[in-house]
Amino acid sequence: MAYEALAASYDRLTNDVPYEAVLAFYHEILDRYGCKPGSAVDLACGTGTMALLLAREGLSVLGVDQSEEMLTLAADKAAELENPPYFIRQKMEKLRLPMPVDLVVCCLDGVNYVTRPAALRESFSRVCKALNPGGLFIFDINSEAKLRGLDGQIFLDEDDAVFCLWRAEFDENTRLCTYGMDIFQKEGALWQRSREEHLEYAYRVEELIQWLSEAGFVNVKTYADRKLEAPAPEEQRIFIAAQKE
Repeated sequence: MAYEALAASYDRLTNDVPYEAVLAFYHEILDRYGCKPGSAVDLACGTGTMALLLAREGLSVLGVDQSEEMLTLAADKAAELENPPYFIRQKMEKLRLPMPVDLVVCCLDGVNYVTRPAALRESFSRVCKALNPGGLFIFDINSEAKLRGLDGQIFLDEDDAVFCLWRAEFDENTRLCTYGMDIFQKEGALWQRSREEHLEYAYRVEELIQWLSEAGFVNVKTYADRKLEAPAPEEQRIFIAAQKE
């Protein structure tokens, strides 16, 4: 399963992710919709970095992820907050909340990890039901152009305690991008090797818009990467916002 071995080193390997800039862009979108949320869900929250940022702004936050290892790290990070998020383990397509919220966000291509279109359509329906009227769903995807361009590429991430080598392959027929990861994590004087395989599905914007509409969303908008403008044809990351009627 993805993010079992990688969980312990995830924050170290993603310390260049501009979470604060993504949050600032969320606020720009919220302002456009005239939405002032008091509660939020961070869907596919991982180690909870975005959930913590939202909670520090005073929102009541619930973090949802299917990886027990990632959620354990998220809970540890949130332990010292005065207004900590709560974390629950659920798959996106099984989302079920105790009460509706004003905002659902899903950052860092969490949607791409739902690799069955039928499951994603169910996820959209669940998110819509989880929102208060007028609430917003904001997420981003790795574009089809980006995932196709990764085919055959090899990448290396490392620091003093972890070394991660990953290779990407894109299948035109299945629209799946496979990341094979070899992870070496330092334990004392030795290095522990593990391997994970991650899959992302190359969704097309037009089908996502259609499925959001079918799920009950209105005012669906698409944006370039952290810009309030339409995405370019070869945009690598695309943001999508949709409102519950």
